[in-house]
Amino acid sequence: MVSPPEIRRAVVIEDDPDIRGLLVRVLVKQGFDVTEADAGLPGVEEVRRRKPDLVTLDLNLPDIDGLEVCKMLREFSDAFIVMLTARADELDKLTGLDNGADEYISKPFSPRELQSRINALFRRRPSAAADSAARNDLERATEVQQSLLPKEDIRVEGYDVAGMFRPSRSVGGDFYDWYQTQDGLHLTFADAMGKGMGAALIAATVRAVMRSTGHRQDLDGAFATASKAIATDLDSSNSFATLFHARLDAASGTVSYVDAGHGLALHVRPGGTAHRLPSGGPPVGAWEGTSWPQSSLELAPGDSLVVVSDGVLDVFGSVEDFTEAVGRAAQSGDSSQAASSAIMALAPAETAEDDVTVVVVRRLPEDATA
Repeated sequence: MVSPPEIRRAVVIEDDPDIRGLLVRVLVKQGFDVTEADAGLPGVEEVRRRKPDLVTLDLNLPDIDGLEVCKMLREFSDAFIVMLTARADELDKLTGLDNGADEYISKPFSPRELQSRINALFRRRPSAAADSAARNDLERATEVQQSLLPKEDIRVEGYDVAGMFRPSRSVGGDFYDWYQTQDGLHLTFADAMGKGMGAALIAATVRAVMRSTGHRQDLDGAFATASKAIATDLDSSNSFATLFHARLDAASGTVSYVDAGHGLALHVRPGGTAHRLPSGGPPVGAWEGTSWPQSSLELAPGDSLVVVSDGVLDVFGSVEDFTEAVGRAAQSGDSSQAASSAIMALAPAETAEDDVTVVVVRRLPEDATA
């Protein structure tokens, strides 16, 4: 069965009613669903509402300059923009400007020329089916990744625990998972190599296997068993995953942990002094036959365990700068939630190129638990 062609949308932003009518007729003939605006600001709102594939934009508009409109559109739209000008002497100047337009046509223009220019633009773009498949894959990967996160807050007496996750434009394999135990909590923090659905499915496998070993008392033995099960899937997909897996004994403050290639867990003391916990070996799936030793640290009252993803590390020029900045941010609020927000702010969403994930486990000061 052949799927019907996807409807393409266009917005015409033109103040001259005759030219606007001509543009609409040409685009409708080419199969576009067309809406129109007679000024710049209404045109921006129409593009925001319609999310078109194509925009024709007059340079000289009654309210704001067409170049300014183009810049505004590029803040939120990836539509092709064809800019029209009635002054031929402006054309050479326009084509030399990096203002975000994809094509320039001088008035008067022939409908055939406009059609040819538009067809050439759309030949550069992948097919609608490919675009739709990519969007669907990204949406499914996002759903999988979100499903891996804890569905509820965790409450351990004497501790304040919080986690935050912000996906990048390309969904990766970051996730964190926690669950309460009789003695405290289990925490898993992982990053599967890659992007999209493949990385999300690997992350789902890692989470399921790590949860299945939670009943075992020997943390390093449980991790070894889990890593063997995970490695099979990682090998078949030519991938690997970094993992930080920890168990907290709430009464003593002891955190037993295994770090497989993650290396971004920190022990933060009151005042912001931070010590980065060393990795115990390579990522799971990197080398066959690897074993990872169990380590431990003591969380004194006021101390925090902070685990972050490499989306935060990427912001800094050195590991030392990263460690210092995270230590300060972890102490900047009066709760683990506030500390997590401050750490997330180190990698702003508009510049971060990777997922950003943070977990903070803070042992409350003794006067706070009295």
